[in-house]
Amino acid sequence: MQIDLHFITALFYLGAAVLAWWPGLTTAGAVTRESAAKRALPMRLAAISTLLCFAVLWHGFNLSRDLFAESGFNLNFAASLSLITFGTLAIYVIIGFSVSLTHLVARYLAPLAVVVAVLPIFLPAEHVVPYGGQPLFKLHFIVAITAYVLFTIAALHALLMTAMEHWLHQGDLPPQAGGLPPLIRMERWLFRLLLAAFVLLTATLVSGVFFSEALFGKAFKFNHKTVFAIASWLIFAWLLFGHWRFGWRGKKAIRLTLIGFVALLLAYIGSKFVLQVLLGRI
Repeated sequence: MQIDLHFITALFYLGAAVLAWWPGLTTAGAVTRESAAKRALPMRLAAISTLLCFAVLWHGFNLSRDLFAESGFNLNFAASLSLITFGTLAIYVIIGFSVSLTHLVARYLAPLAVVVAVLPIFLPAEHVVPYGGQPLFKLHFIVAITAYVLFTIAALHALLMTAMEHWLHQGDLPPQAGGLPPLIRMERWLFRLLLAAFVLLTATLVSGVFFSEALFGKAFKFNHKTVFAIASWLIFAWLLFGHWRFGWRGKKAIRLTLIGFVALLLAYIGSKFVLQVLLGRI
């Protein structure tokens, strides 16, 4: 039953992606292909939005089964990646009922979500967190995942800005990007996202120190996860300070955003992938 539910989630995401990539239908007579596509666009977007909503709902249900196993709070690599993907797509579905954003999410994120949705089937290993029921850990975990989701959205936003700049320079803006706001407004959104995510990341690191002290009797565990987490914090702190003090923006801001996000991925998802998938340490 569990496998079927994972595949159902993947099918919803796949349906949204197929609809987003499917070319416009041609019609006979004087109606051109472009005008026919424009007339069919609202119905297609409604179908895409519906499929994405069902996909996110099913994804959340499956995720709750994967995380809260009978043996305890199961935070393995597949569940961790699925949780961040679910949170990112859930936010996009909530705020993304504009023409461009819905289409872009279905085109570029839904195919990735197809893979992530079925990943627990092929990587079913358990990594039960023995202190998963403690209130302090729950608070720390919620803040950390929210920070990861916001940084993921910020990185995707930075990539979209890069694509927008390329399209504008080429003078060939694709139809699915026609409703996006100007780059200057998108840049303001980027720094708002980064500031909110940075505050949560700071809270994550601070709460992690207190949680480690309460659990293990020492406030700091110096390992690769800690190194990459602090490195990402320093990168984002430098970027936000540079934007405030020196007006950093454009390509420099996008580059530092992506570098910081990669460091953050290596701190959490990357470490879980190496330890649990490559080395088999559960």
